[in-house]
Amino acid sequence: MPGLHLLAELYDCRCALRLLADAGTLRELCLAVCATPGLTPVGQIFHQFGNALDPSGATGVVVLAESHLAVHTWPEVRAVTLDLYVCNFSQDNSAAARLACQRLISAFVPARVLRRELGRGIPDLAGGSDKTRK
Repeated sequence: MPGLHLLAELYDCRCALRLLADAGTLRELCLAVCATPGLTPVGQIFHQFGNALDPSGATGVVVLAESHLAVHTWPEVRAVTLDLYVCNFSQDNSAAARLACQRLISAFVPARVLRRELGRGIPDLAGGSDKTRK
C-alpha cells in the first residue's frame, strides 16, 4: 500500500487567534481543505481544550477514504502540527495531499515551517519485502 505521509510543524503563526483557539473554526478550515479533489472525507472529530472564556487550543482529525488529516493547535505559543497521510493504492493522491497541506500552512500564516515527507509502503526503500507474512 504505497502512500505519502506529510508532516509539518508551524511556528509563530500570524493567523487570526480564533483559528488556533476555536475547534469549530479549525473544523471549518480542515473540511474546506479536505474538499480538495482527490481527498474524500468520511468522518471527523474535533475537540476544544479549555472553555469558551479561556480557549487553550484544539485538536482534530478528518478521516479520509484515502487515510487521514490530524491537526493540533497551541494558541499560547501560536504553533500548529499537521499530519496528513494519503494512500496511493488505486491512484496517486500525492498532488492532492501536497496541495491540501500547502493550503493549511498558508491559512495559519507561520513565520517558520518545518516540513517532512515520507514515502510509505515501498518495500524496496524500507529494507526489502516482509518474507514472514503469509
